[in-house]
Formats: sequence, C-alpha cells, structure tokens
Amino acid sequence: MIDAALLPHIKRAIDRPARALVARGINADQITLVGFGIGLLGVVAVWTGLFGLALLCLLLNRLADGLDGAVARLTHPTDRGAFLDIALDFMFYGLFPLGFALHDPATNALPAALLICSFIGTGSSFLAFSIIAEKRGITSDQYPSKGIYYLGGLTEGTETIVLFVAMCLFPLAFPWLAYAFAALCAITTLTRWMAGWRVFQ
Repeated sequence: MIDAALLPHIKRAIDRPARALVARGINADQITLVGFGIGLLGVVAVWTGLFGLALLCLLLNRLADGLDGAVARLTHPTDRGAFLDIALDFMFYGLFPLGFALHDPATNALPAALLICSFIGTGSSFLAFSIIAEKRGITSDQYPSKGIYYLGGLTEGTETIVLFVAMCLFPLAFPWLAYAFAALCAITTLTRWMAGWRVFQ
C-alpha cells in the first residue's frame, strides 16, 4: 500500500552504498543470492528460537533486496536479474512463516499455513497480472524502474516486512499476527482479481 511512496526515499538512501558496491565489481545477481542466503539463515534462526538473529537476517535480506536493484540500474539491468529477484523474494516470503511453524508446530502450524496460503493468493494474482500486462504493453507509472509490472494492493512488500519484524519482536503473538495479515492479504487478492477482470476484459 505504501511501497510507491517509500520507493524514492529508499533509492536515495541506498544510492551511495550501491555505487560503492559497483566500484568494487560486485554485481546485482551476487547481491541477490547472498541476500537470499542470509534470509535462509534467518528462517533457521526462527526455527531454533533465535529471534534476535532472525530479525538481523531479515533486515539484511531486505537491504540486499534494495541494493541489488540499485546496482543493476547503475550497471546493466537484465531479465535474468529481474527473474531471480522476484522468484527468491516470493520464496523467502513463504519460508519465513514456515520457520515459526517449525519452531512451535502445535501453536503456529495452522496460522502459518493460512498465511502462506494467503501469500499464494497475493503472489499469483500479482504475477498473473504482470504477465498479461507485459503481453499488452501496459506499464506502471508508480514503479517505472521495476523489471516487471508491479500491481499494488493493501499488503505489499513494506507491510509484509513490518509483519515479519513484529513476529520477531513478539513471537508469542505469531498466530494472531498471521491470522490478521492473512485477512488483509485476502482483501488484496480480491482487489487484484477485480483489477484483472476489469483491465483485461
């Protein structure tokens, strides 16, 4: 919901470190892969109950997610990089709640399953819209620098990261946080379905 408003501020904040990485010969794909690896470490940290480490890994993963795009724009953006970025992002979003389910299956398994299911709704509607928008030559004014069409909604990247941070800070509240966010994701999915029905008629 607020990704488009935050994007210019994020770009300004990461421009200098991105330029430093380019000067050292580090490319965007390397940053994406390292960031995903750190994210996997965060999932393991959640599983083992090391929520402080999980939060650090989460923040580093998201930093890498911003830096890879900035580095790509400073060098040469590629379709492979855009694919890798979005594919690993969606995988990380599904794995992070799984860590809580593994940590306490009796309490967290059902809410984690519902949350991951809601992510399938938001993710599939997002990607399906993007594919057909690309086919029709439709572009997004809000996200002109993105490698694919970005369709917004009530729950976007920023809201999801705030959720994950809250889960790390208040792990006992995981079930209620998961249920509440899954409901918001359901609204996002419905609005994206409606947008696709309307735009692609």
